[in-house]
Amino acid sequence: MKNLLLTAFALGIFISCQEAGQEPIDRKALVDRNRVQVTAFDSLASLSLGNGNFAFTVDITGLQTFPERYSNGVPLGDQSQGGWHSFANTRNFRFEETLKAYDFRGKEEWYAVQFNEKGRQQDAANYFRINPHRLHLGVVGLELRNPQAELMQPEDLSEINQELDLWNGSVRSLFKAGEFSVATQSFCHPEMDMMGSSIESSMFLSGNLRLRLAFPYASGNHSDDACDWDSPGKHSTKVLLQRPGAVLLERRLDADSYYVLLCWEEEAEFISGPEAHHFYLQPAGDKLSFTCLFLNNHPLLNSSALGQQIAQKLQLDGSELNTESSAAAPKEKKAEAAATTEMAVGGIPACFDFQKVAQKASDYWNQFWLSGGAVDFSACTDPRAPELERRVVLSQYLMAIQCAGVFPPQESGLTYNTWYGKFHLEMHWWHGVHFALWGRPELLERSLGWYKAAAGNAANIAQRQGFKGVRWMKMTDPSAMEAPSKVGSFLIWQQPHIIYMAELLYRQQKDSSVLVKYSDLVFKTAEFMADFADYDGLEDRYILQGAIPAQETLRASETINSPFELAYWHYALSVAQQWRLRLGLPKNMEWEIVLDKLSPLAHDNGLYLAAETATDTYLDTRYTSDHMAVLAAMGVMPESRLVRKDIMINTFNWIWDNWNWGKTWGWDYPMTAMSAARIGLPDKAVDALLMDRRTNTYLINGHNYQDGRLRVYLPGNGGLLTAVAMMCAGWDGSEGNNPGFPDNGQWKVKWEGLEVMP
Repeated sequence: MKNLLLTAFALGIFISCQEAGQEPIDRKALVDRNRVQVTAFDSLASLSLGNGNFAFTVDITGLQTFPERYSNGVPLGDQSQGGWHSFANTRNFRFEETLKAYDFRGKEEWYAVQFNEKGRQQDAANYFRINPHRLHLGVVGLELRNPQAELMQPEDLSEINQELDLWNGSVRSLFKAGEFSVATQSFCHPEMDMMGSSIESSMFLSGNLRLRLAFPYASGNHSDDACDWDSPGKHSTKVLLQRPGAVLLERRLDADSYYVLLCWEEEAEFISGPEAHHFYLQPAGDKLSFTCLFLNNHPLLNSSALGQQIAQKLQLDGSELNTESSAAAPKEKKAEAAATTEMAVGGIPACFDFQKVAQKASDYWNQFWLSGGAVDFSACTDPRAPELERRVVLSQYLMAIQCAGVFPPQESGLTYNTWYGKFHLEMHWWHGVHFALWGRPELLERSLGWYKAAAGNAANIAQRQGFKGVRWMKMTDPSAMEAPSKVGSFLIWQQPHIIYMAELLYRQQKDSSVLVKYSDLVFKTAEFMADFADYDGLEDRYILQGAIPAQETLRASETINSPFELAYWHYALSVAQQWRLRLGLPKNMEWEIVLDKLSPLAHDNGLYLAAETATDTYLDTRYTSDHMAVLAAMGVMPESRLVRKDIMINTFNWIWDNWNWGKTWGWDYPMTAMSAARIGLPDKAVDALLMDRRTNTYLINGHNYQDGRLRVYLPGNGGLLTAVAMMCAGWDGSEGNNPGFPDNGQWKVKWEGLEVMP
């Protein structure tokens, strides 16, 4: 069946390529030549496996053996969309205590903010900013000791040969620990919060190698690996159930809990360690195959019910619940153990056999690479082309494992915590739009359901501030609670994202069911946007004010008509009107009036300003660093009546020559590339994608590095994929093939399965 499916995918690709007049891309060769090889310890070179809702990051051993050595690099995260925790609210803070009234337009608007003065309000703001935060679910690694029983470190390993096999979704690691060879192979289940690994080494026989599980308390810090190893008394890890070949652990942190189910196939002894929250698995032979399933407070599941159902499936009664060590199953019990390695938990199929997890992962990734879009740079003669191809292939993989879940992702995905593990809605565009342009709209749509669940809170926020419709705030979490912020609470460019993304789904599917499914969100979002625009009677126009723009160096209290926001308001309201017409509804005349009278972008001396009120844009350094968001007005956004192409060309060239590129972010480079493409500067588009700047660095594992705090920044990866898709397939109104690449004979880019950008 697998071969038939793969043949069908390949045949479909072949037919589409023949229609386009080109030979199909050899997708396996494309992916394989960009697989990752690691041959030495590097704290920034850890590798991840995942499925969009769960990710497991490993070190050079193929597991999480040296977490402390990677904590300041790309940490060995073990995170899921359902793994969240809140510290106890011992002072009974109320969210209302975080609110402060502002007057931007002659009325009170209440925002959740951080306060400058110390006191209860600031403490309340800190509490709700920090909580909830994302959990590190547990370290699954090896314990390696030398003959003197001393713990080994990365420097004690030699002959390291590690490979991320992208085509099959596995990490294979081979190394020597002293005189012993160790080989590991790890996978992640494509549908569950589960990893699996197989380990082979005669070092097991000496007792100096064993599997280690360790569980930290939550740190609750702004940017770290989410681990607090110094508070063992603040959480509990209980061996809830135990039987030959399987153990179920119950984790409790304050009012939160989750379960960990460890299953193994060979004879092995499970041991509770002398240190709190540490457990070990010691095989009797030279091989150990296991799976580890994390059962979280997923929005669709209930942990307590899951634990009870697993207990029933494992056929354990109260007399067998204990925390003592137990020997593994004798041979006559293996058939019984095998019968319980695949079960249905809460209606969800669960595979606990390593080989089955490996096969499921391989099948999933084969299908992933054979479907959707592909871009092949092998015929390009520009010496930078192989690096661009590497970034594109690895970014496809990273975005699929880190950002294709049931919630909008955090900026560091499921690798480690930034901003406490919360997600930033203004980044959802950069995390998700590329999925639709690369022919994988289902991966984008996974996270759109959150907007439906969050719409009630979004309506409450709009009403609290005196607006109609729903308001989407920047920094939030699965509960849709607004995180207090002195900047994020005043951003507005995340507001139209749901309209843009829903429109992408409709463009691909051309199905009225998409309109029915998302029209309520689209219309209520547009309702807020039209109401947020203020009428200026003196100029007979609508303006945008009382907001911090995407270029966050500007202040909400003194900024009017930031350029990207104006262009985005015009685009999204226009799309919302189109949706009404598609559904047989009349245009909303309030929206139409705003569209007709929305202010054009302000300019001076032939250059667009950072805002209409920023008249000293090209003299004040506040306006020449951070995001050059003015370029997004004709780059991220299509052309509109608000923007003149000639002025945008002048503005682009000034920014290119004068911007403080040392103070930019990873998505600024693809944003610049998209603007360059739209205004007819394809050479600059390529140069922008490959500009040699710290925040445009892509590590060996494909991650977009920013600085010592943000070693992982996935909006850069997503932006790269969006820009490349646009430069290949074009945008509405573009002409020819590869319109965003120079027509100089050096960029013979071959692609298939991409969609045209609006």
